[in-house]
Order: sequence, then C-alpha cells, then structure tokens
Amino acid sequence: MKYCSQCGAPVTLKLPDGDDRLRYVCESCRIIHYQNPKMVVGCIAQWESEILLCRRAITPCIGKWTLPAGYLENGESVQEGAKRETYEEAQAVVVELKPFALLNLPFISQVYFMFTGHLPQRKFAPGAESMETRLFREENIPWNEIAFPVIVETLKLFYSERPTGSFSFHVKDLQKDRNFIIC
Repeated sequence: MKYCSQCGAPVTLKLPDGDDRLRYVCESCRIIHYQNPKMVVGCIAQWESEILLCRRAITPCIGKWTLPAGYLENGESVQEGAKRETYEEAQAVVVELKPFALLNLPFISQVYFMFTGHLPQRKFAPGAESMETRLFREENIPWNEIAFPVIVETLKLFYSERPTGSFSFHVKDLQKDRNFIIC
C-alpha cells in the first residue's frame, strides 16, 4: 500500500500505539489501514454418489478442476456465499448446506469455509468462470488436475468420512511447504 484510500496522502508502515503489528498509517489524516484475511466459501455439491467439479476458465489455474468456491462478498452470510458461488461457477442450485471444513492458510491470508450440500436436480452448466462442469464418482476424481492444495485437502477429508455417511466439522491449518504448489 502506498497511498491512503481516505485522503490520498502517502502511508507509512509502522507500529501504531497499543498495537502488536505493523500497519499502514496515513500521516495526514491519521487513519490506520487494517488488512484482514480473505474469506473463501464453497461447497461439495453432491448428486447421489457423485460430486460436482468445475474446470476453471480464469487464472490462476486455467483448465484445472476445483470445487465451486470463491470470495465471500460483503453483506452475505457464508451459506449465502457458498450457494452464490455454486450458482455462479456451475449454474447449480445447492440445498441442505452443512458446515464441513474451516481451513486456514495464514501464509496467503485466506480462510476457506467449505460446506457439503445436495443438488435437488441433476442440473448444472459452466458459469462465466468455468469452462466445464461435471459430476465425478470418487474413483474418477482427476487428482492430478485439481487446482489448489486446499481443495485436495477438502476432498480427502470428505472421502475419508463418506463411507460412514457421518461428516464431522474439520478445522485445520495448512502450512506452506515445498509440496504446496498452486498449479
């Protein structure tokens, strides 16, 4: 950040009084600019024994598969965001959303909140951010073509519990390591 979004003056990175981390502070209007993690919401949309995946038509990871997910918008709940993202990316309506996983990615300042849900009908199509949408059985998941490690982790958690039909709520911190490669 170089300039204040309030008044346009240059900002300085410094430790404000009473704070415990560096923040961008405007020397002119004195506003402190807080930067917070981005919330990503999404859904494992199920039709019978299959799940819905989207092949990305946008960067990053064009051509790779992912669950329908994206950034939460201001003014919407996490459930509303997951439903919206499923509709935007896969033109699919999803119902019976249940919280499934909260995955923290502090090294890129993102938090993923993933749900399970059901498609009330076998109706879906690529949205503006997808080049293809398709239902997959577990044995046909294109594991080597999944866009993001957080999606791989979500799917592994899902399939580890699917045989019992009882899903827990998972909270997990993902760490950046040499295996954490995005596309």
